[in-house]
Amino acid sequence: MIFDCDGVLVDSEPISLSVMREVLADEGCPMTEAEGYEQLLGRSISTIARTLRQDRGLVLGECHLEVMRQRLYARFAAELRPITHVAQAIDDLGGPVCVASSSQPDRIKLSLELTGLYDKFAPNIFSASMVQNGKPAPDLFLFAAAQMGVDPANCTVIEDSPAGILAAKRAGMKVVAFVGGGHAGPANLYQQAIALEPNGVVETMSELVATLRTIR
Repeated sequence: MIFDCDGVLVDSEPISLSVMREVLADEGCPMTEAEGYEQLLGRSISTIARTLRQDRGLVLGECHLEVMRQRLYARFAAELRPITHVAQAIDDLGGPVCVASSSQPDRIKLSLELTGLYDKFAPNIFSASMVQNGKPAPDLFLFAAAQMGVDPANCTVIEDSPAGILAAKRAGMKVVAFVGGGHAGPANLYQQAIALEPNGVVETMSELVATLRTIR
């Protein structure tokens, strides 16, 4: 079982988008909440930087990334919470699990430690920084499957973002869309997920194990 992190294990997306929009606004590149969720959700920082450069002419330098990191980590320390019922759902699965996230390794580790989930996954935590192409390319999920020694056809991914759902499908894996995070409404996740035809959709992690039984 492969879990995305942001928006699936931890309710981080509203915080992350808020911080990124602040930094972009400081650089004269305002972005609405809807635009942010549409263009940035579920993507690696390298993919986001490329999109901003191509579409908005903004080059994100290391100084921007450091400001973003400092603000984000301060907000995480004060506000970050696990997705409700996710810890119990992981325990109830009873099989091998890993994390495959678009975030940088230090951010994934911090997020999981702050929410008490780190020990449920370590050392099986994989970042988009470990592969050439981030989501929606399948590289990260294929890498995670290889590291876990599991055939991609036997993997199921739990994802919240359209980019992540596409990546899982392109990797030849089953995918369950989670649409219960704090960003689900503003990002219109349910409608976007349904359009991509995942194998299942859950609005609360208390439904995950039962849903997985129906698609295996």
